[in-house]
Amino acid sequence: MTNEILFLSHRMPFPPDRGDKIRSHHVLKRLAGLAPVHVATFADDDRDIAEEVELAALARSYRLVRRVKPLVFAGVESLLRRQPVSLPAFQSAELADYVARTLREHPIGTIYVFSGQMGQYIPDDFAGEVIFDFVDVDSAKFEAYAERDHGVRRWINAREGRLLAVEEARLARRAGVSLLVSAEEAALFRARLPIEDRAVCDVRALRNGIDSRYFDPAAVKPEPRLIDCEGPRLIFSGQMDYAPNVEAALRVIERLLPRIRELIPRTTFHVVGRNPAEELREHHGRNGVNVWGGVEDMRTWLSGADLALVPLEIARGVQNKVLEAMAMGLPVVLTSAAATGIGAQDGKHLVVADSDDDLVERTTALLSHPRQGWTLGLEARRYVVEELSWQATLAPLAVMVGRKEAPARHAA
Repeated sequence: MTNEILFLSHRMPFPPDRGDKIRSHHVLKRLAGLAPVHVATFADDDRDIAEEVELAALARSYRLVRRVKPLVFAGVESLLRRQPVSLPAFQSAELADYVARTLREHPIGTIYVFSGQMGQYIPDDFAGEVIFDFVDVDSAKFEAYAERDHGVRRWINAREGRLLAVEEARLARRAGVSLLVSAEEAALFRARLPIEDRAVCDVRALRNGIDSRYFDPAAVKPEPRLIDCEGPRLIFSGQMDYAPNVEAALRVIERLLPRIRELIPRTTFHVVGRNPAEELREHHGRNGVNVWGGVEDMRTWLSGADLALVPLEIARGVQNKVLEAMAMGLPVVLTSAAATGIGAQDGKHLVVADSDDDLVERTTALLSHPRQGWTLGLEARRYVVEELSWQATLAPLAVMVGRKEAPARHAA
């Protein structure tokens, strides 16, 4: 076969430093091992632009466009067009021209669409295979936001959820295969489709993996700034301007940590990740809380922590922050929402708790018995190494694009 692949992504897959970019990064590398790949994607900031050399080395051709449209402009356009805000927010004439030229000049047999915002670039007359990687059910996420919000924000999020559900169904009908990050997320997506579409839309799970050779506690030394903090060290990592992450970190700071410190007084909590929101930064240095912002190597911070506490209340798909902590041999206490799609066993590979009382009890129990935490972390790492390698989780891609695995030139 000489068919090539067009890969459309709403964010530059380099550097793989946040959840969606980690998945798109590894998917793109696996696809590039199967056939020549052409990439159309957006850059959010200078950090993305600086990684253009990596994209150029991997792709047969590419177009990287800086996304500069203010959200308020996208909001106005969405009202006029009766579309979800995410469509005009990711609309670019330059990217559309590149897609049209690539389809005209190259033998594209498959278009792989990463995230529903990019479905608008697929021409109606494209006759090849279309794979939509929705990752998770965005419409359900916005509906969850609306249920918790009030006033104008409630209306905005309810509208976005409603219109995204319509768009998701349209794209699922257009796709040969629709992919979600877990079996649970795939079942939810399928259940939300119109009844007449459920039997004809091919909806499957394609799980996230973890590079356990990179996330290996033996490969790094603990971060000195973390080690300098006395007492047990709890950590929460992620993109820290993302609303569910902000809410989870504030839950620890305001509701969980004070109770944990009553039982284990010197316990500290460390928020590690890019762009921490102002409501997080204002807690830095107070009552055992440290907000570090973006860091060069997350592994060193996970290596220096005693426990990862992940009390997410809204969580879609598989949480990379959890997989990374498990791979680093760190005991993890998390909510059932944050554990969805991982497949790990409660009490053996991680500890699941949902109420504040249970989260405090499970966390303090592990901190009070370090050997139990060490055993939990050891089993967690063994599980992700054996079950969740990127090579294993992305193996179905070869069949989907009709190719045999090429030599591991770009293997994850």
